[in-house]
Amino acid sequence: MAAAELAGGAMEAWSFPPAYDDAYFPAAGSRYWFPVRETMAPGERERAILARLKDVCAYAYANAPFYRRTWDAAGFHPEQLRSLEDFESRVPVIAKADLRAAQAAVPPFGDYLCAPESEIYHIHGTSGTTGRPTAFAINRGDWNAIANAHARIMWGMGMRPGDTICIAAIFSLYLGSWGALAGAERLGAKAFPFGAGAPGMTARCAQWLHAMRPAGFYGTPTYALHLAQTALEEGLDPRDFGLRYLFFSGEPGASIPGVRKRIEEYYGAKVFDAGSMAEMTPWMNVAGSAQTDGMLCWQDVVYTEVCDPKSMRRVPYGSRGTPVYTHLERTSQPMIRLASGDLTQWVDGPTPCGRTYPRLPLGIFGRIDDMFTIRGENVYPSEIDAALNETPGYGGEHQIVITREAAMDELLLRIECDLAGAEAVEGFRHEASRRIQKLLGLRTKAEIVPKGSLPRTDFKARRVIDDRAAFREMYAHIAAEQ
Repeated sequence: MAAAELAGGAMEAWSFPPAYDDAYFPAAGSRYWFPVRETMAPGERERAILARLKDVCAYAYANAPFYRRTWDAAGFHPEQLRSLEDFESRVPVIAKADLRAAQAAVPPFGDYLCAPESEIYHIHGTSGTTGRPTAFAINRGDWNAIANAHARIMWGMGMRPGDTICIAAIFSLYLGSWGALAGAERLGAKAFPFGAGAPGMTARCAQWLHAMRPAGFYGTPTYALHLAQTALEEGLDPRDFGLRYLFFSGEPGASIPGVRKRIEEYYGAKVFDAGSMAEMTPWMNVAGSAQTDGMLCWQDVVYTEVCDPKSMRRVPYGSRGTPVYTHLERTSQPMIRLASGDLTQWVDGPTPCGRTYPRLPLGIFGRIDDMFTIRGENVYPSEIDAALNETPGYGGEHQIVITREAAMDELLLRIECDLAGAEAVEGFRHEASRRIQKLLGLRTKAEIVPKGSLPRTDFKARRVIDDRAAFREMYAHIAAEQ
């Protein structure tokens, strides 16, 4: 169907393929970009989403051999889609491995490319540092829809036309920086694509921020902390940058209370968590708003289910599961029931901003395959991050070293300390160990190192080391100190 007609009137700009008016802006004082779409009764929205899913599935079945083959094998045809329960129970989940296999068989974009290759406008992808890289093909219509969706969500965070927005993330195949740039441009902001990654660039970024005083900043939480520490070393106060909005993706952190608090204290600005998967761009389809912490599931942009990782059936609100995403506006490489492999918890009910979407109150915890087990306890690195960031004296970086060389799993922590004096450092060691023991239920040895000793990154932090040699080295250091 061309538009989803609802009891209360047509949803704003609701069509497939999308046909947004690039001249449209909401009233300056409006909290919402699309008041009807964002505040409608959830049941009413679900009826509209079902109608859109019928359109998307029919389109993919007609244009993508990948989906036709996968669905035929599962006994599903789009004509069978009569309810969201049908969608959940009949449409098979796909994984990143399926996409890589499809691209290996039909290079370079796989046989889930629905648009003619001649229409591709942007090519992005994974870095390809391990395994086969995945190529993302995006046509001009999809790029326009991405820009509109991101502008709308950034408006919900509080950013407005004329604001300057610094994008301090790597400009390469990585889609995060480009998606933020597209959103800033559509919003009518002054885009400030500073980038990241080159030697000495962080110090220069601090100087530019001090000079330009942008309203908004995009990057990863790890980089924002690194930038703040670098600024202080350069004699600059991050609060003098004048930032009001910091929005992040790429790794857990912005919804972790301890991490969020540290960033807010450094910059004196509001922190927003955002970001699902590069494959799902517009990746801000899960993102917070000016009034609502955590991440809203903007269901009319990308339909999100939180599912049991084994059965891939939706879990009740209040439960943990893995997000499963479906594009409602992409025509080039639509993802339909793509399992993220992440872990989250979702809830429903009233939100401070008045939007009627489900919510991920603690954001994305991390990837399920990042989880490690220590003596029967499942541990996520983000949980250790949260505990350390709330420990007074934490120097801003740490490493988690695990080994299974002994009869029982062992874990050591190398933690930076921002305190001086042997007594203060020992007190920090005791408190950090106590908090981790409370979290994990087992004693953990800690090696305390000076602030700045551990490597920083301009991109995603990599803090877990499963390395026996490193474990032995750290254990020897700890033994020598005691």
